[in-house]
Amino acid sequence: METRTVSFDLPVGVFSALRKTPDELKRDIRVIAAVKWYEMGQISQEKAAEIAGLCRENFLMELSKFNVTPFQYTASEVLEEAGYE
Repeated sequence: METRTVSFDLPVGVFSALRKTPDELKRDIRVIAAVKWYEMGQISQEKAAEIAGLCRENFLMELSKFNVTPFQYTASEVLEEAGYE
């Protein structure tokens, strides 16, 4: 997998406010971004897990921590697509 580095500056106080090391915050930012993009329907579970640096199973566990459903379709959308509505 080819990667690119993205960097940005944060106020030093962020680390003490969140009680995170730079590496912990980096991991959190990757996971939170992946969860949000998945929730918005912009990326698939597979891509979100890749962005988060997790296997798909662990990404699904992260979704539950943020109260985000693993399903991108509502029940009625699934029934409609299957021809039941």
